[in-house]
Amino acid sequence: METWWQRIWMTLQAEFADIADVEQMTRVTVRLLMAALLGGILGFEREHKGKAAGVRTHMLVALGAALFVLVPQLSGSQADAMSRVIQGVVAGIGFLGAGTILKNTEGDVGHVKGLTTAAGLWMTAAIGVAAGLGREATAVVSTILALVIFSVMPLIVRALENDDQP
Repeated sequence: METWWQRIWMTLQAEFADIADVEQMTRVTVRLLMAALLGGILGFEREHKGKAAGVRTHMLVALGAALFVLVPQLSGSQADAMSRVIQGVVAGIGFLGAGTILKNTEGDVGHVKGLTTAAGLWMTAAIGVAAGLGREATAVVSTILALVIFSVMPLIVRALENDDQP
């Protein structure tokens, strides 16, 4: 006859049985760590430039996006269900991004701030989705391209603006 604590132990084992084997544990760990690391790289660049969304924000966005697609994928969801999950992630990040955009209306000229931060968070979520789906190489290449856009494009724009001045 089972005692009450044996039933509790068996129930706890069943609750934590969503990762079936070492291979699946490795897959989950690599995907989530990859998403967090790549998000952290983008976040470090933004934080280094003094922007509002930094390392922790980018890491959490990438990790959350990866988790949102990883769990249904491991549960055996079909492509149409995954499509809806990804749509939800994109919409949710849109709300987060909207919170980073500020409109300053000092004087006669309106100035919008935070669009690049919002776009960066959107990109970070996409990188997290790629990592969560097991597309780590795509996530790495996308991170490199985003870093180039964040780092190199401002230099090019400044150089072009200086060329336009007499």
